[in-house]
Amino acid sequence: MDTTNHASADTERGRHETPTERWDRNWIDIQQELRIVQTGTQILAGFLLTLPFQQRFSTLTDAQETVYLVLVVLAVVVTVVALSAVATHRLVFRQRQKHDLVRVGNAVLLTALIASALLFAGTVLFVFDVVVGDAGGLIGGAAVFVGTALLWTALPLSLRRTRRDDG
Repeated sequence: MDTTNHASADTERGRHETPTERWDRNWIDIQQELRIVQTGTQILAGFLLTLPFQQRFSTLTDAQETVYLVLVVLAVVVTVVALSAVATHRLVFRQRQKHDLVRVGNAVLLTALIASALLFAGTVLFVFDVVVGDAGGLIGGAAVFVGTALLWTALPLSLRRTRRDDG
C-alpha cells in the first residue's frame, strides 16, 4: 500500500499524521464504537436473561419461545464478536500489526452492528408479539429493522457521497 498518497491526501485535508498515527487513531475509534455496541447489547442481554424467571414466561407459545432463544443467542453472538476484537488485540499486541488490527476490528464492528440490528428488531418483534399479538410483533419488528437499516446504511452512504470535510 502506498502511504505517501494517503499521507499527502490527509495533509491536504488538514491532518498531519503519519500512517502509524492514523492506524492508532482508527483503532481508538473502533474501540470506542465497540464499547457503545457492547454496553447496549449487555443491557439487552441482561433483560433477556431475566425473562424466564418471570411468571408470564410459562405462557409463551412455542414460536415465542423459539424467538426468545434466537434472541439470547444473538445477544451472545454480538458480545462474543465484539470481544473478539479485544482478544485479537491481546494476541497481536506489540507485534507491529496495528494496520491488520484496524482492518479486522472494522470487520468485527460491522458484524457486531449487523447482529445488533437483528437483535433489536427481534426484541421488538418478541415484546410486541407477547403484548399485542402476532401482527403487532411483525409490524414492530419490521419497523425497527427498516428504521435501523435506513439510519445505519442510507444515512452514512449519503454522507459518503459528499466526501468533503470543511472543518
